[in-house]
Amino acid sequence: MPTKSTVRKAKQQLRRGKRPTTAAGPFVREEIEHVRRGKHGARSKKQVIAIGLAKARRSGIPLQAPASSRKKRAPARKRTGAPRNRLAANRK
Repeated sequence: MPTKSTVRKAKQQLRRGKRPTTAAGPFVREEIEHVRRGKHGARSKKQVIAIGLAKARRSGIPLQAPASSRKKRAPARKRTGAPRNRLAANRK
């Protein structure tokens, strides 16, 4: 659970017109401090950042959805219907 001061700082930055990713900074900093103090054992920096961003989303910061849930663009061959290789094209 983020502290009241962290939420207050983030909301203040949004009111000032900062980007949502900038406003999520205090949440990430708080998580980094938790790892340094040993409150939880995240294994990597990326993991700590992901935890901080998730807490920011739950607190109402309008961030984008995580990359895994965003719709990914289809590869070119699926979009155009082109065959994977020349051999497959010759068999028709």
